[in-house]
Amino acid sequence: MSAPSETTSASASGTRVTLLAPVTGVLVPIEQVPDPVFAGRMVGDGVSIDPLENTLVAPCDGEVVHLHPSLHALTIRSPEGLEVLTHIGLDTVRMRGEGFEVRVKVGDQVSAGDPLIVFDLDLVATQAKSLLTQMVIANTADMLSGLEPATGFVTAGRDVCATAILAVPAEPVEGAAARQPGKKVTSDAIIVPNPVGLHARPASVLSNLAAQYESDVTLIRGEDQGNAKSVMAIMGMEVRFRDKVRISAYGADAEAAVNDIAEQLRLGLGEEGAVPIEEGGEEHAPAAPVAAVAPAPRRRSDDPNVLLGVSASPGLGVGTVLQIRHEEIEVEENSNDRHRERRRLNDAIDRSAVQLTALEDRLAAQADAEKAAIFAAHREILRDPELLDLASSAIDKGKTAAYAWRAAYTNYADKLAGLKNEVLAGRAIDVRDVGSRVLEEITGQRREKALIPPGSILVAEDLTPSDTASLDPSKVAGFCTTAGGASSHVAILARALDIPAVAGIEPRALDIPEGTRVILDGAKGTLRQNVTEEEVARIRARQERQAQRRAIELEHADEPATTTDGHHVEVVANIGGLEDAQAAMTKGAEGVGLLRSEFVFMDRRTAPTEDEQAQIYTDIAKALKPGQPLVIRTLDVGGDKPLPYLPIAPEENPFLGQRGVRVGLDRPEILRTQVRAILRATEAGAKINVMFPMISTIEDFRLAKAIFEEERHALGVPAVPVGIMCEVPSTAVMAHQFAAEVDFFSVGTNDLTQYTLAMDRGHPKLAPQVDALNPAVLGLIAECVRGAHAAGRWVGVCGGAASDVQAVPLLVGIGVDELSVSVPAIPSVKALIRSLSLERCQELAAQALGAESAAAVRALVPLDDD
Repeated sequence: MSAPSETTSASASGTRVTLLAPVTGVLVPIEQVPDPVFAGRMVGDGVSIDPLENTLVAPCDGEVVHLHPSLHALTIRSPEGLEVLTHIGLDTVRMRGEGFEVRVKVGDQVSAGDPLIVFDLDLVATQAKSLLTQMVIANTADMLSGLEPATGFVTAGRDVCATAILAVPAEPVEGAAARQPGKKVTSDAIIVPNPVGLHARPASVLSNLAAQYESDVTLIRGEDQGNAKSVMAIMGMEVRFRDKVRISAYGADAEAAVNDIAEQLRLGLGEEGAVPIEEGGEEHAPAAPVAAVAPAPRRRSDDPNVLLGVSASPGLGVGTVLQIRHEEIEVEENSNDRHRERRRLNDAIDRSAVQLTALEDRLAAQADAEKAAIFAAHREILRDPELLDLASSAIDKGKTAAYAWRAAYTNYADKLAGLKNEVLAGRAIDVRDVGSRVLEEITGQRREKALIPPGSILVAEDLTPSDTASLDPSKVAGFCTTAGGASSHVAILARALDIPAVAGIEPRALDIPEGTRVILDGAKGTLRQNVTEEEVARIRARQERQAQRRAIELEHADEPATTTDGHHVEVVANIGGLEDAQAAMTKGAEGVGLLRSEFVFMDRRTAPTEDEQAQIYTDIAKALKPGQPLVIRTLDVGGDKPLPYLPIAPEENPFLGQRGVRVGLDRPEILRTQVRAILRATEAGAKINVMFPMISTIEDFRLAKAIFEEERHALGVPAVPVGIMCEVPSTAVMAHQFAAEVDFFSVGTNDLTQYTLAMDRGHPKLAPQVDALNPAVLGLIAECVRGAHAAGRWVGVCGGAASDVQAVPLLVGIGVDELSVSVPAIPSVKALIRSLSLERCQELAAQALGAESAAAVRALVPLDDD
C-alpha cells in the first residue's frame, strides 16, 4: 500500500498543508536544536526529529529541486510552492557523502512517503555533531503565515509532523489606494559596513525587515541579485565587507520599503562593530573616531631603494625583474541546457583530478612528500561539496559551466581570504589555483606561460602552487609576491626548490619596470632596486663563499657538535616521513628530535590502521642508526588543520581550540591506536621516545600518559620515555611541576612565540614581529630549562628557532640540550656550534634575557655576510 500524500485544506486563516514525518523518531522543537542557524529559524521554520530508523522519505508530494553534493540534504518543492528542506544530522557536510545512499535525483517527481536517502545511523552518530534531522520550509518568509508542529513519536511517511499554514493573499481594497499602480524604487549604492559581510545574523535581520512590506524586495550587487525576504538567497550571494549593494522594491509600499531597509543596511543591520561607510570610503563612527579598516598602503622602509616583506625562503638572488600578470579567461554567461553544462563541469573536474593525481605521483616518486601533499590537498578542494554546490546552483539558474564555476571558486576563495585565521586565509590561493585549472579544462583556453629568461627575479601579486612547482631554479633567481605569508604552500614549495623568496612585499614592487636589476634577500625579506655593479659583485662573491662553506660543512657533517670548550649539543632532525629520515642520515643527524606523525593521517579519507602506522614507524626507526633517538609526536591536528574523517566543529579561534592532545583525549580511540602502533616499533633499532603536543595543564598530561601506560602494559613493552611539547606559556611557567612527571621537554618555538605574543604566526602583516628571539619567549625557554634541569630532565628545541643561526648561540647559552632542525640545516648548525664557546654563549644569553626587543637581541648576534 502506497504512503498517503500530504493533505491540503482551506480555511479563513489560509490554506493548510500537512507534512508527513521524513524519518521515524521523536519530534524535537526546532528551537532546541544545538545549531544557531536551525534553532534561530534562519533557514526557515520547521521541526527536528531524533531518528530511530535509517531511511529518509518524502514529507510531501513534489519535485526534487536540490540535492546537496554531500548527499545529506535535499529539497522538495510541493505543488503549493513550499520548498521543504530535509537535512540529516548536524555538520554532516563534513562526511562528504560517506554513509549516505541517495534513491532519487534532481528533477524526479516523488510522492509523500517515497524513500529519498538511506543513511548509516551508526556512522552519522559517531562522525557528525548530532543525529537530529531537520525538516524546514526554506521559503518561510514568502509562503507561510504559520507552522503547527506535532509532538511525540512519529513514523516516517505515515504520521503528520507539522501543518503549514500558507499566507493568505490580501483582498483588493476599494478606492484610490487600490487603483494606485505599484512602482519600482531603487536605492543609491550602499557600502556594506558589516565586518564579515552579510552572514547569517545580518541576513536574518534584513529578510525580516523586507518581510514587513508587501512589495517585492530585491538585494542587488552588480549583476547578482536575490530575494531580500529569503535568508538563503541573501547568504547565497555571499555579500562581503565593503561590497556595494542596492535595495530595489516593486509595489505599493516600495518607497517606504527602500528608504527603511537601505538606511538599516547602511547602519549595519544592528550588528556590533559595523560602522557606516560613505561613498568616499571613510567610516563615520557615531562617537569616538574609528581607524580605517583598510588603510592605504604605506612605504615601510626608510630607504626608498629597499622594499620590505616577510622571509618565505632564505637565500640571495641577483637578477632582473620579470613581472608576472595573470590574464582572465573570457567566458559566456548564459545557457539554456543545464544538463549539458553539468556534464561539461563534471568532465572538467574529472580531467583536473587526473592531472593532479599524476602530479602528486610524480612528486612522490621523486621522494618529495611535502610537495606531493600540496597537490593531494588540491584534489580534496575539487571534491569540496560547498564549492560544487555553489557551481551547481548557478548552473540550475541558467548559467554556463564556465561562468558558474568561476563565480563559485572566486566566491569561495574570497570567503577564505576574509577569514580571521590567516593560515586558512592563505589557502585562498590554492582554491584559485584549482579553480583556474578546471576553468581551463571547461573552456579549452590555456593561459600563456611567461617565458622566463635565466637570472629572473619574478614579481607578482601572488603565484599559485602550480606556478611555483613548475619554476626552473636554473632560471629563476628568486621571486617576491605582495600576497601570501611564510606558511603558505607557495613558500613551502620555494624552500623545497631552494629558490629565495619574499612574501608580503610592499605593493610598489608591482611598479618596478621589467628588466630592472635587483637583489632579493630571502632571509631578511627584502628587495633592493637601483643596485650598482659594485653591489652585484659583492653579492656574487658572497654567494660563491656561501656555496664553498656549505660544501665544507657537509664534508664534516658527521663530526659531533661540540663547542670549543668541550660542551656537546645533540643536533637531530625534524622530519615528516621516511624520505626525510633517510636524507637526515646523509647530513650528519644524530637522530630525530621530531617526527610529525600527522603525515601518516593526512590526505586520506579514512584513518590509517594500526598495522599501517606500525609499519611506517618501524621503517623510519630502521632508517636511523641503532640506538639513535627517534622522538615521535602524537597526532597534532585540530580546528586549524582538520581531517575529513575526524570532524571538528568550526571554531572562531582554532589555534585556541580543539587541537593537539585535546583531540586525542576527546577521541581516545585515535590516540590508543597510534600509541599501540608506536609501541610495536620499539624493537626496530632506534630508541623511541614519545611526546604529546599542546599540553597546557598537568591534568592533560596525566590523562594522556594513563592511556599510553595502559596500552604499553597490555602489549608487555618495556618502559618508553614520554615527554611533552612546551609550546604553551603555562607549560614553561610550570616546568618545575611538570618535570616531576615527564621524562623530557621539547620546545616548539613557533607556537610558543605566537601564544606568548598573541600574534598569529601565519599573519602576513604581523609575521615580522612574531620572532622567537623576543626576550619574553627566550625567558620562557630559560624557565623551562631551569625547571627541567633541576629534576634531571633534558630539553630540546624543535621549532624554527633551532635552525636560526642567530638563535643557536642563545639557545646553547640558555642550556638547551638538543636542537632539532630542518634536514638541510643540520651541517651548518653543527659547524656553527663547533665554532662557539659555551662561556661566550652564556654571556650572550644573559644579555638577551635583559634586552627590550627581538631587534635588540638580534643585534647581539649579527648575521655574517658570508
